Formats: sequence, C-alpha cells, structure tokens
Amino acid sequence: MIDRTILRENPERVRTALENRGADVDLERILDADEEWRELKARGDDLRHQRNEVSSKIGELKQAGEEEAAQEAIERSQSLKTEIEAVESRANELEAELEEAMLELPQLPDESVPVGADESDNVEHRRWGFEDIRELPDTVVPHYDLGEELDIIDEARGAKTTGAGFYFLKGDGARLEHALIQFMLDVHREQEYVDVLPPVPVKSTSMRGTGQLPKFADDAYRLGGSNEDDYEDDDLWLCPTAEVPVTNMYAEEILLKDDLPLKHQAYSPNFRREAGEHGTETRGIVRVHQFNKVELVNFVEPETSFDRLETLLGEAEEVLKQLGLPYRILELCTGDLTFASAKTYDIEVWAPADDMDDGPDEGGRWLEVSSASNFKAFQARRAGLRYRPERHESAEYLHTLNASGLALPRVMVAVLEYYQNEDGTVTVPEALRPYMDGQELIDGHSKVGESALGAGERE
Repeated sequence: MIDRTILRENPERVRTALENRGADVDLERILDADEEWRELKARGDDLRHQRNEVSSKIGELKQAGEEEAAQEAIERSQSLKTEIEAVESRANELEAELEEAMLELPQLPDESVPVGADESDNVEHRRWGFEDIRELPDTVVPHYDLGEELDIIDEARGAKTTGAGFYFLKGDGARLEHALIQFMLDVHREQEYVDVLPPVPVKSTSMRGTGQLPKFADDAYRLGGSNEDDYEDDDLWLCPTAEVPVTNMYAEEILLKDDLPLKHQAYSPNFRREAGEHGTETRGIVRVHQFNKVELVNFVEPETSFDRLETLLGEAEEVLKQLGLPYRILELCTGDLTFASAKTYDIEVWAPADDMDDGPDEGGRWLEVSSASNFKAFQARRAGLRYRPERHESAEYLHTLNASGLALPRVMVAVLEYYQNEDGTVTVPEALRPYMDGQELIDGHSKVGESALGAGERE
C-alpha cells in the first residue's frame, strides 16, 4: 500500500497519479476519513491528559478532607473515561475503514513512467533477434494445430479431465517443457539467484501482502469455499504466481543491510481463473488456467531499486537470447500498470504463426512472457517487509521487484512456431538439447486409441 503520509501531505500528487492510472477511487472519502481519524486521535490524547490530571487530584482532595470536591473529581474522571471510550471506538472504526480503503488503493506510478490510457500507449524500447531470422516455412502452422498433429499437446483430454483452459503435454511436448524449466533455473542460478521450491497453497494474508487480495479475488482459485464468500486470513488459495509465497517468506521480519540484495528464483505451477478474459484465446495454450513459470523475486534497498529493475530485465531477457527467440521490450504506460507496480517493462516474444494487427512486419504476433516490475515499498508495507540499514538504526521498509523468468506456455508456443520446419517437425533449440539427451528434432508420436483411426468410429 502507499504511504498514508504522502496521501496527507500531497493529496494532489496522489490524485493526479490515480487519474493517470485511470483508477476509479473516491479519494475525498479517504481523505475525509483520515482527517476525522487524526482529529479523534488528538481529541483522545487531550481527554486522557485531562483525566490523568483529574485522577491525580482525587487522592490529594481526600487527604485534605475535601470529600465533596473529591467526589466531583471522581465523577469528572468517570465522565472523561466514557468520552474517551466513545472517541476511541469511533477512531477504531475509522482505522478499519481506512485500512480497507488503503488496501484497495493502487500503487502510484513512478514519475518516469509514460502517461497513457491503455496498452496502445505503451512505449517500445528495443527489439532483439530480428536481424538474423531463421528460415521459416512458407506457412507457419499455429502451435495448437501443430501440437495436435505431433500429438504433443492434448487440449481435448485436458478439458475432459479438468475443464476448459487445462491441457496435457505428452511425450516430447512434456520433455520440452521440463527442459525449459531446468534450463531457465540454470541460467538464473548463474546470475546468483538462490533456488526456492515454494508451497502451492497460500494464505489470504500472503495474497493480500503482494496485492492479489482483495482486488483480484475473482481471478484466483480458492480452496474450500466460494470466491463470493467472505474469507479469513488463514483461508487457502492456489498459488497464482510464485511471487506470492516467495515475497511473503520474510513477511513481518527484519532483514539486515548485509542480506541485500536478496535474489530468489522459484519454479511453480500457477493457477488463475482469468475471470476478466472469458472467451478469449479459446484454442491453444496462450491463455490457460494452469501453467508453469520460473519467477524471479528481488529484495533490495530503496535507493538501488530502479538500477536493479534494469538489471532484472536483462536477467529475464537472457533466457530468450540463449534460446535464439526474437522479442521486444515495452515500457508500460500509467494506464497499463498492474495494481502494485510503480514501473514495469514487458518482454514480448515473437510467435510467427497467427498475425495480429500490431504485430511485426514479419507477421505473427507478440506474446508477453515476462513483466519486470519495481513495486517500491508497496508490497513491503502490506507484508511487513523491513530491513535495518545499520545495526543501531530503526528498521525501514525495503523495496521488492519481480519478473517472470519466464512464463512457460508462451515460450513453448514461440519455440514450436519459430523453430518449425517445412515438413512439420520442430528443431530443438541448441540451448535445450543437453536437457533432452541431445535430441535435435521433435517429429511427433503415434496417437493411441480409436481416435487415431480418424473419426473414432468403431469397426
């Protein structure tokens, strides 16, 4: 959450930042509630001071034999106590309201972020890999058709066993994904990331700490209850991204300056309802409800976080460079930032099969495979992530950053389409061959069952 001091001292800055984000927030209600809360706290302090003074005189009056004056002082003390309780009760109500409102208030974009309404206003910084594109088939077959022809992606059986948006990877498809996971982990290990294998279920407190709750509850899979029901702090959710458990590893702890920067990488399966995207990407594995991902999470000192963001972006890019997959870098505008981000770069890989209106001149489309974001202290305040600059100094909120390193289904799409050959086979990228026992080509498998005969009719 943002610092409430900024809200009090510079409300116009907050108002402008929220307008640039396109956030629909009743800021006046929050400001009025905060002002009333501060007045009540001051009033409460004054009343307690009065009561202490009155109470201290009661004994003196009794000792002096002034019983009538002592009784009046006792009655005044009781009256002040009642008034204090009423003031504190209202202040507590307002504090709860403010806490809830602040949790729903998005991060303020950094001043360096370009102002814009939506993704059409994002700024392209650079492209990589288009100078020397490999020779592609005259017609590149989309990954969903190719995966079915090679029998390495099975959406139909995934939908049958679990539901739409779930799929099986089979044979060389499964091997390719395993190879990508281990390859990514090895790349980032060389970048001095410490491996973490996180739990898959996460508590509501963890989801709140990174900003998934309360705003994005509809996109998450809740265990043992409906998303529409009220949830408790200890309720469990399926992990939507390893950012959640890894960031919250150090919740309510104080790290030391010598610990920072702290860099973790985590492979995990991830689960998202994609509630706001119903009906999109109905074929293939671009937008699915379960997917694998390697996540990069950084904990740093505040003054280093923007330099670290640039380095983090390069660390995520390295995977695509070693795979030889062309891509581009976008800086997101204010209107396209995620809820918790102060500044974000997207990495979009080139998938050459399906043309899109704003795709590259070479055809095909862009697929986002990573968002490298600096959250500043936004998550740290929510999760209680602090560090001590020096042993004798007070603890301060640190800054958190993360990036996907990378989201696997879309990398898989790019590999199947970019490394596709005229005969329908797929060349295994050189960087992945050591992870597939030297295999150089994916040429498919024989299908099983009556469906392999054609229409599946019984003989």
